[in-house]
Amino acid sequence: MRIHIATDHAGLEFSTQLQHHLAAAGHEVVDHGPIEYDPLDDYPAFCIRAAQAVVRDQESGIETLGVVFGGSGNGEQIAANKVAGVRAALAWSIATAELAREHNDANVIAIGARQHTFDEAVSFIDTFIATPFSGEERHARRIAQLAAYEADGALEPDPRATPGLPDVLAADDSSFDPEAG
Repeated sequence: MRIHIATDHAGLEFSTQLQHHLAAAGHEVVDHGPIEYDPLDDYPAFCIRAAQAVVRDQESGIETLGVVFGGSGNGEQIAANKVAGVRAALAWSIATAELAREHNDANVIAIGARQHTFDEAVSFIDTFIATPFSGEERHARRIAQLAAYEADGALEPDPRATPGLPDVLAADDSSFDPEAG
């Protein structure tokens, strides 16, 4: 499988170790940066390029996933999720890595390199790579809803918008008190 990876200065040492681990496991690794330590570098461009490559490869029929990481993994996940077609999930345990693939068909995993030991993070990544999407109808339906929104802003109907029932969230009168609990 082809694995696209990206990080920032916080994950550079982790990146080198991870590339060796993934290559030893038989994966083709594509590094999207950085190439040298710069404590002031910015992760968005690195992570977005990795995410774009995942989508491009998947659209071409290439079996591929992405791994983005930094200090917490949060910013890297956000950056990757800006790319249409990416479903990046922050994993902090084997269970979250597995569920990201199994239920959400995530194609990018985000890891906080400063939050875990190398061995812990690798176990999340290996689990993510090894876990297939379940294909269950409910999960496929939800992913299709996300794709529809991404494509054209389409959302499922709001169940509160039933004709004849008041929409308390849109009410202009003073009867709705959001702090009343």
